[in-house]
Amino acid sequence: MTHEFDRAQVVHNDLGNWLCLHIKNAPMARAECEQIKEGKAYIAEVKKKYDKRSGRANAYAWACMSKLAAKLGIKREEVYRQYIPEIGDNYRLVPYANGQQRDFIADLWSKQGLGWVTQDCNGGYLLCYYGSSTYNTLQMGRLINLIVQDCKEQGIETEPESTVIGWLSKWKPEERGV
Repeated sequence: MTHEFDRAQVVHNDLGNWLCLHIKNAPMARAECEQIKEGKAYIAEVKKKYDKRSGRANAYAWACMSKLAAKLGIKREEVYRQYIPEIGDNYRLVPYANGQQRDFIADLWSKQGLGWVTQDCNGGYLLCYYGSSTYNTLQMGRLINLIVQDCKEQGIETEPESTVIGWLSKWKPEERGV
């Protein structure tokens, strides 16, 4: 169940502590609460609501990477994958016991999308990087800044910074259950 809310508070009474949310759709919440089984454990996750994802920021990043790829003589997808580890705060550290398990994890991870890349880390761990479709505004901003910097170094024309900031202000990551 997902509910939009604009205020929250914690209430304590004789039954314990309660997280109370000021919601918009009480009938739906009531119906969902009736489905909850007493004695079973559930998890609630609270996230900031974002406006609709900005496809323009993503399209701009890909257009610039295409120009870079042409200039450098490599595939656009390879240009993209090279940026992913440079973003920061976009990976999961996954342990593995042997080479076969490592390959299995890397293969499963990469099937989630083009930017879902892995790197070996010392001590039997794999750095599993998330693709840009999951990035928050700051991460997407870092990706575009890296791309723009490289475009400028290669003499490729880019959009004004103010335009890009406008696109980024509308950025929203996709919901992924990973």
